[in-house]
Amino acid sequence: MARTLVIVPTYNELENLEWIVGRVRAAVPAAHLLVVDDSSPDGTGELADALAVADPAVHVLHRAGKEGLGRAYLAGFAWGQAHGYDLLVEMDADGSHHPEALPGMIALAERHDLVLGSRWVPGGRVENWPLHRTVLSRGGNLYARLALGIDVRDATGGFRVYRSTALARLDLEQVESHGYCFQLDLVWRALQAGLDVVEAPITFTERVRGESKMGGAIVRESLVKVTGWGLTRRLRAARERVVHRRALPSVRAHSHVLRRTVPLDA
Repeated sequence: MARTLVIVPTYNELENLEWIVGRVRAAVPAAHLLVVDDSSPDGTGELADALAVADPAVHVLHRAGKEGLGRAYLAGFAWGQAHGYDLLVEMDADGSHHPEALPGMIALAERHDLVLGSRWVPGGRVENWPLHRTVLSRGGNLYARLALGIDVRDATGGFRVYRSTALARLDLEQVESHGYCFQLDLVWRALQAGLDVVEAPITFTERVRGESKMGGAIVRESLVKVTGWGLTRRLRAARERVVHRRALPSVRAHSHVLRRTVPLDA
């Protein structure tokens, strides 16, 4: 089995941490787990330290303060790469992602660069979500597909497995997304880099303990960034069409064969 590190960011997850760590260790006993705690005032970091003392497969990375989900995962990626792990897993601490799905996702990662746990492909589903959350998630993913021209049904989900070698091909130092937009940001970068991305159906369950970190600022960040990426993509495509059209007359003048290979709308 490839050396696997499950990265679990935490902020005030005292009620959930021991429970989710136990489920991960039972589901994938050969994997290690890294808790990335942002100085939780409720004592989550101290509990993580105690779990690490009791289990050598559990590790803890303490950060000075709350800087957002994206930066927590980037810190976890850097730690995992520095310690030689082959596969790096993103997973929430609140139980919404089922650790029991990890063996299948890890098996897929042996053949693909990035495995996305998807709620919106056949076989995927959500449990206990209010209608407005379903509409928000489906609508956001539809907007991302249209704006970015990507064929990914669930680009915003946070349950995924990266090959460490694939992550090394992404310019992670340029990632500026802090909230849940981070997930879409990395999918977009992965596709642009030509990585092999596959979606695996999962069941997503709304948390039953603790408070959700989802808020209006997170939605606004995603909308602004996706719109900006989409506009950049369209402007780049428009410039390429102009360059091709300017070159087309010279192609026609020199080769009938080449003329037939150039698309009329290029």
